[in-house]
Amino acid sequence: MADDQTEDSEKTEEPTQKRLEDAHKKGDVPKSQEVNTWFMIVGATLMILIFANGMARDLTTTFRGFLSQPHLIPTDGENILLLYNDLGNLVLGALAAPFLVLVLFAIAGNLVQHRPVLSGEQLKPKFSKISLIAGWKRLFSSTSLVNFAKGIAKFVIVGVIMFYIAWPERDRLDNMIGSDVGMLLIIVKDLTIKMLGGVIAILTVIAGLDFIYQRQKWNQKQRMSMKEIRDEHKQMEGDPTIKAKLRQIRAERGRKRMMAAVPEATVVITNPTHFAVALKYEMGMAAPLCVAKGVDGIAFRIRQVAEENGIPVIENPPLARGLHSTVEIDDEIPEEHYKAVAQVISYVMKLRTRVRSSKSQSG
Repeated sequence: MADDQTEDSEKTEEPTQKRLEDAHKKGDVPKSQEVNTWFMIVGATLMILIFANGMARDLTTTFRGFLSQPHLIPTDGENILLLYNDLGNLVLGALAAPFLVLVLFAIAGNLVQHRPVLSGEQLKPKFSKISLIAGWKRLFSSTSLVNFAKGIAKFVIVGVIMFYIAWPERDRLDNMIGSDVGMLLIIVKDLTIKMLGGVIAILTVIAGLDFIYQRQKWNQKQRMSMKEIRDEHKQMEGDPTIKAKLRQIRAERGRKRMMAAVPEATVVITNPTHFAVALKYEMGMAAPLCVAKGVDGIAFRIRQVAEENGIPVIENPPLARGLHSTVEIDDEIPEEHYKAVAQVISYVMKLRTRVRSSKSQSG
């Protein structure tokens, strides 16, 4: 018990979204039974207001024949079965719509408190459910004592309310014995609605307070310690081996995209063997862009692709090292390299012009 209290005292942090989602998947949601009770009583009251007259009329007409002419009721085997079948269908037909109303209000009582829950977690067998020690702890836990006190208080309050509503009607109740069946049903309906109205009024307050209490208690139960939050972050980050594999895959895809951009470069500046930086420049651009860069093996591959596609490869070790260390792929080169790069690109442009001229003359 002391260990549980110590553990609870360490849970001072608000629950993460993952913690709340995991609790929901397990069927652990904030729920007030008083709210469900309130919805059921409201549904019963509406059922009486809407369906009571029709139900009473249909059932009275049916059973009046049984009481006024019992000698006409068939008693042979086949007819008695048909009679019971017809009577059952009539009763079910009269109760179907009210029953549907109660079902809808029962569902609404849960939906207003939490999202729909589809979980078999609560159905799984657990040793704690059959353990005498665990059952004894639950029986005398603070939650059980609060629920017991709440039930007693609700019983007393509702009983007092119903007494004060029924007491002024005591003379009317005495006359019910000699009343006609139709009048008797009206009296019962009016008195029932009055009582249910009083019960709903007091349960509205009880359900509202219990709803707040249950949510606060559930939120406190979901609180986490700093260790739990750190462990959750580690779990979400994943296994280091998997993370390394993902980084490797992303790097490989990045290299493939980079190599695909080399044929579009204007020039490749090399070290000549250790560094290679591919630059692209077109008229109207503010500054040349770095479309590829690399060292050693990647640098060799960049040079190879450039030569295969007729991209000029210029050896300039200081510029190649400087560009490689200061510019990222798809970024413009820094201003400090403008002059040196401009000289290289100017040389490449003149070289291209010279090549075109020689081709035209030879043609």
